Amino acid sequence: MDKSLISKLSNFSLLYVEDEEGIRNNIYEILRHLFKKTFVAKNAKEAYNMYQSNRPDLIITDIKMPNETGIDLIKKIRKRDSKVRVIITSAYTDLDYMLDATELHLVKYIIKPITENKLKEAFEAFIKSYDDSKVFNLKEGWLFDASKSIIQNEEIEYKLTKKENLFLKLLLKKNRIITYQEMENVIWNEDNIMTPNAMRLFIKNFRKKLPSNVLRNVQGTGYRLVL
Repeated sequence: MDKSLISKLSNFSLLYVEDEEGIRNNIYEILRHLFKKTFVAKNAKEAYNMYQSNRPDLIITDIKMPNETGIDLIKKIRKRDSKVRVIITSAYTDLDYMLDATELHLVKYIIKPITENKLKEAFEAFIKSYDDSKVFNLKEGWLFDASKSIIQNEEIEYKLTKKENLFLKLLLKKNRIITYQEMENVIWNEDNIMTPNAMRLFIKNFRKKLPSNVLRNVQGTGYRLVL
């Protein structure tokens, strides 16, 4: 897998569910090097408890398991969580399984055996699924979720103000220097005048929530991101 994909995956947590010990151990050895945190379960009951405790970003689950299937597991999770991404693995191409699975809003359905190429395609689809959710990779280990107004890394989560969220989205969307005039027009309004002191305080507080050296001041012009 290319470094860019691995870098993006390292921002996310994963729950991997597989009842066959040999497959579970082999695939885990790959997954644990790719994700920020990797949790492993051997059946649906154990997986559901891990999901509740850890709230992973992605779930990879086999379909055929004792007692409860992977589809049973995801249906239960979908009753309370529509956002967690799901990849299903199966040795079966049975149409009923596949039709049942399509109702669960999957990222990918992988037919076993699981290969590196199949995983790569599934992980690319997983990353792409965040495009519409406005999730941006600011720097290795740092994510900006515009829908939730948060910046997070492995250790901490920062809640952005409305002005900070607007400014960061503008910087990312334009991918160029954002002038002081643009900042005043977009971020401030008639009720909030952009005084020099207000600007300095805004930037000072905003920088505290960003990776170091990401926000660059262009003297006399404005600000830009260095990603």
